[in-house]
Amino acid sequence: MDNGLETEDTGGPKGEPHWLDRKRTGKRVFWGLIALCAGLGLADFLYRRHGIFDFEEFPLAYAIFGFVCFFGIVLSGYPLRKLVMRDEDYYDR
Repeated sequence: MDNGLETEDTGGPKGEPHWLDRKRTGKRVFWGLIALCAGLGLADFLYRRHGIFDFEEFPLAYAIFGFVCFFGIVLSGYPLRKLVMRDEDYYDR
């Protein structure tokens, strides 16, 4: 029965899965991001920076700084969890 509503088309013309639903798409995206990061890391050696502080002139300084800050934020989540965590039956009371 046609009710006038379109159905979700998840496949191609022969019933193939959508390109986002294929298993290899995740691997391609992952390796594409790795290649992009490696390319940008290598490009960091090709120009001279004029930073305000000495560590800014070090190659990959911003990448290392970003990774250290991200790592610190993740690690700070553990003590924060203990501070704000509620009991399991908090909403059942």
